[in-house]
Amino acid sequence: MTASSVYLRRRIVNVVALVASACATLLGLVFLAWILWTTLKSGLGAITPHLFTRITAYADQGGLSNAIVGSLIMDVMALLICAPIGVLAGTFLAEYANRTRLGATIRFLNDILLSAPSIVLGLFVYVIVVLPMSSLTNGSVSFSGFAGSVALALIGLPVIVRTTDEMLQLVPGTLREATLSLGIPQWKMTIQVLMRAATSGIVTGVLLALARLAGETAPLLFTAFGNNFMTVHPLDKMESLPVAIYQYTNDPSPDLHAIAWAGALLITLFVLALSLLTRMLFSRHKVRYD
Repeated sequence: MTASSVYLRRRIVNVVALVASACATLLGLVFLAWILWTTLKSGLGAITPHLFTRITAYADQGGLSNAIVGSLIMDVMALLICAPIGVLAGTFLAEYANRTRLGATIRFLNDILLSAPSIVLGLFVYVIVVLPMSSLTNGSVSFSGFAGSVALALIGLPVIVRTTDEMLQLVPGTLREATLSLGIPQWKMTIQVLMRAATSGIVTGVLLALARLAGETAPLLFTAFGNNFMTVHPLDKMESLPVAIYQYTNDPSPDLHAIAWAGALLITLFVLALSLLTRMLFSRHKVRYD
């Protein structure tokens, strides 16, 4: 085979790969734009003041105020549970268990938890939280916002662990060597130097975890259950936007379908805002090691 024929074959393979990649990208963008346009067209008309002031108990004449408040409460509680644990676990993996058998095992288990179906995590929390609370309180406390936040925390935890681990590993080893050469203990180096250098990446992981939690439905059906009335107590049954959307889409009423589309649009805008905030934080506070 001559050099010219090898070059021609490589050029043909390169062109075919580029065309296939461009077609796949275009196909994905078309479906994404279609989904966004459908959500915007179907949900924008139902964005009214009643959507933010009335509760779901009014059905097709109501809104989603209790679902919005419930989602915010459970998402914040879930972050308060999983963010500190995830950051500490990711720091341990990157700085103390890196290239060890224990670290490899933890990363493997974290990857399994990351890919586990959310409904399985919801059933797990139902068994370890909902049923024991119901038996301890003789049924007065069973499904609750707290149980829902625990289920959401299990979903967000592996995202934060992996992001923190990877961001700390991206910090150059020369920075560690320079810090340790000054006689600074490793724990102080980790907190004051490495964590500060990887802050933008860690915050990005937390925001990405929050974006994922905002749209989870299945685990909340077995934990928070839902509530047509406004409540802020973590031990009460609590409504959420994804559960309200799921319930409304199962109803034949077109008015409830419109409210469901409005809720889907709110979640989409929330995730979009988080993504833009993540990009802005990452670009403005990006650490350069040139």
